[in-house]
Amino acid sequence: MEDSGLLFLELGGVILLLALVARLAVRFSLSPIPLYLIAGLTLGEGGVIELVTSEDFVSIGADIGVILLLLMMGLEYTASELLSSLKTTATTGVLDFVLNYTPGFVLGLILGFGVIPSLFLGGVTYISSSGVAAKLLSDLEWMGNREAPMVLSLLVFEDLAMAVVLPILGGIALGGALSGILVSVPLALVVVALILVAAHRHGERLSELAFSSSDEVNLLTVLGITLIVSGLTERLHVSAAVGAFLVGISLSGQAAHRARELLTPLRDLFAGVFFVFFGLQTDPGALPGVALPVLALAVVTGFTKLYLARWAGKRQGISPRGSRRAGALLLARGEFSIVMAGLGIAAGAPPALAAVAAGYVLIMATAGPIAARLVRS
Repeated sequence: MEDSGLLFLELGGVILLLALVARLAVRFSLSPIPLYLIAGLTLGEGGVIELVTSEDFVSIGADIGVILLLLMMGLEYTASELLSSLKTTATTGVLDFVLNYTPGFVLGLILGFGVIPSLFLGGVTYISSSGVAAKLLSDLEWMGNREAPMVLSLLVFEDLAMAVVLPILGGIALGGALSGILVSVPLALVVVALILVAAHRHGERLSELAFSSSDEVNLLTVLGITLIVSGLTERLHVSAAVGAFLVGISLSGQAAHRARELLTPLRDLFAGVFFVFFGLQTDPGALPGVALPVLALAVVTGFTKLYLARWAGKRQGISPRGSRRAGALLLARGEFSIVMAGLGIAAGAPPALAAVAAGYVLIMATAGPIAARLVRS
């Protein structure tokens, strides 16, 4: 009973801390992600307060947070939209990948992480935060601007690219020996392709079967299916996050709309727990040692995103100011960057990877909203 009491006290304290930092984020019009990471840094080993009994629960909550984050991201798109975006944004999307994946990968090699951990660090620097960008588009009333479709198309392309990259990296990380990799990576890609094709051809029918007039039934159905698919994909050496993303893509229409409404509060809670848990895994004492590489990485990848927006904007006849707004929207890194770093740590990457990723996301998730408001003024 004493342990249960302490568990509830710790969990209540963590959740109230999340509420406090979320309130601060709203007050200063920032993404809460960097503040959640800072909260985790203060609670872990080497922080101000160390959790005693609730760390295992927080760990499970973090896993659920990743699944819900990717499920909600998938619910934003249909398979048809993803495939259409792949065709129309292919050239810009490939340039985006080269410009923004390469710096993280190269820095990992320079820091001596090794090839496989460096592959994950490349993922950290590559993908912009679709959550931060979407919120900025809404808050700043930029959705009707000419650059908005270009930004959204790039975000969709990045999400689709990560749906392919994640199972490859997961197969490499979990495959172990060369023989395991040769089996797990193709299997992962086949699973992703089959689900995308099924969602493209039968998404509406699947959505009709999942949808119910009862919100309780909808919530339990979507959540149950997501956890089962995530578990199955994990058993097949495909990331559970990819499984959740593909479930989201498979739903469309009214089913997807209701799922988004019902799952958003759960997503917000467990996503906050996920970012706190990542902070718990990061040694605050390691941050000063990687400060210079992190700053250099932030400057380089900030420039590459701005250059990409200018290049793409010029091709589409968007004004220089519109291109600057697009670049500011693409600056922020957030949820997917931390997911990539977490997978890298789980795959045996050195602890310094967590410090680099945490420091990098702290800078970029803060710089994006600030830059967007400076461009607006």
